[in-house]
Amino acid sequence: EWEEEDFFWHTKILPILRELEKREDNIDHLCVACTKLYQALDEGNMLGKRFKRRNILLKTLYKLVDIDSDPLSMKLAKIILAMKVDGKNLLSVCKLAFKICRNKKNDFIIQNDTLLDYLLQVLWNGDLQTNNEALVYCMAAIKFMSEKDRLLYKMVSKGAVEMFLDLMKQINNVKEHDTYFYKLGHLLVQLTATLRILADCAVARRRLSDSAAIPELCVALEQRSSDKDVCICVVRVLSKLSTYNDFCAALADCSRCYILFLALLNKYQKQQDLVVRIIFILGNLTAKNDQSREQFFQEKESVNTLISLFQTYYELDLDAPTWHHDRQGKHLKYPSEAEDVLIKLIRVLANLSIHPRVGTALAAAHPVVGLLVTVLEYKSVDACEELVINAATTINNLSYYQVKNSAVQDKKLHIAEMLLKLLMSDNMDAVVEAVRVFGNLSQHHEIRDFIMQKKIYKFMIALLDSKNREVCFPACGVLLNLTVDENKRAFLMEEGGIGKLVDCLQDFGPADWQLSCLICKTLWNYSESVTSAASCFGGDTDALLLLLTALLDEEVELECSLDRDIKDSQRVYWEREFKPVAEKLLDRIQSHHSSAESITAF
Repeated sequence: EWEEEDFFWHTKILPILRELEKREDNIDHLCVACTKLYQALDEGNMLGKRFKRRNILLKTLYKLVDIDSDPLSMKLAKIILAMKVDGKNLLSVCKLAFKICRNKKNDFIIQNDTLLDYLLQVLWNGDLQTNNEALVYCMAAIKFMSEKDRLLYKMVSKGAVEMFLDLMKQINNVKEHDTYFYKLGHLLVQLTATLRILADCAVARRRLSDSAAIPELCVALEQRSSDKDVCICVVRVLSKLSTYNDFCAALADCSRCYILFLALLNKYQKQQDLVVRIIFILGNLTAKNDQSREQFFQEKESVNTLISLFQTYYELDLDAPTWHHDRQGKHLKYPSEAEDVLIKLIRVLANLSIHPRVGTALAAAHPVVGLLVTVLEYKSVDACEELVINAATTINNLSYYQVKNSAVQDKKLHIAEMLLKLLMSDNMDAVVEAVRVFGNLSQHHEIRDFIMQKKIYKFMIALLDSKNREVCFPACGVLLNLTVDENKRAFLMEEGGIGKLVDCLQDFGPADWQLSCLICKTLWNYSESVTSAASCFGGDTDALLLLLTALLDEEVELECSLDRDIKDSQRVYWEREFKPVAEKLLDRIQSHHSSAESITAF
């Protein structure tokens, strides 16, 4: 075997090395020679550590490393890595690979070579303690490679995702008292930065899910909570993954995640890039899961942490520049970094308030409500659309809870004044949110008086023309509450409200039994003191009679149902809610009179 190797060395390898030792200025010639050398070494089974003249070969190659040519460096790096070097040689070649990969001009040569295979081998075989620095450069080179789609898919197909998570597990097993614990933070930064890129790829996400990535990321975050760079990188991965239901559920199952996130929010309160992502994750966790809402709320100081963040970033936002000029010189608005935190923070509060117990507690939390009202006071929907609408949505959620010591009820008139600004805006989303809040607040007579005094009822009637269920439903809710007061009912006839309600009933009818029921309840309250159907409902009397008769026909109700589940729920609602009030209303109109003693308002 040695004789064969000797012969192969002198006849195939040595002539190529002599070519390389000449160090000609012709880079193409050197690249061709390196390609021939790699092929010859592979043919002679001389790649790896067992080749006895390995040191001579490596010395020749390292003399070429300082030539300023990335294509040549690529060829050299691949051969050196294939020789399975370690120690300083490994560090040197990983630095070389990193230098090549970070230069976007090299994208083509990187994608059409096998350097990735050798870097993955280094990562798989590298010792964390002895090769820590080399692994950092190796991982950084792989991170740049992962930005190219072709290499990313190749990476995933070669089991790189599982390899990365296994490496993270090894790092997580190193304890803080170990001498190289802190050095591994640099490797973890590069590793998690790569995982963030992979998180955008559906195939890679499946591998991340199958390999239980979330628990390992949480362990890394907790162990490295003092390393701001690691925290930011891990949170970037979690914020991306939390937008997908399966990862969100896995994160919610990590019992300590809420404690961890709260600790980081308190530790890095003014680190906007970290705070905004953690708040975004909490928004995703609490978006659909009632258990997550309660778990977060039950953590010690959870709400106080949110309030503290709210105050900090509101103050920062007041001084933040938010206007800039585009290339055409137009004056454009964009959210400041502080405003972005506030937008996402209010989303968390809105989500939390959906849970009945949590919502009840938040409705009584004066600091929370006070800060939400402050947003409506100092921000305009034109300048800060998402922020203002999120604040209005949260106030709407909290105003639903009729609780003792409610901060919303204490501030209801002031809130109503702020909502008036939203009603007058050109932003339809803002208008709808304001109407929804009025729908809840108008259960209080002070707000009903305010609505009449400011002539807001005219606006509600006008909204019935929108032909949009999301607009008509809350507007009709406000009108229903107004008709509870006998002295306020006349406005419906005066402003053409009866005709619009009948048109609404005609438009939505069996397609929306909830809205149809709301309309009938409004007309029922309105007609409590009727003496003549004609004087009460005017020219709309006949149309209303025909419409109610048609809607009470069971065949019509059945015809408008869709699949079985919807059909069953619609049937129940029609039977229990719509039919009773519609029958009573129809009977009242047909009789043209009713006994005041037997009538109760809905």
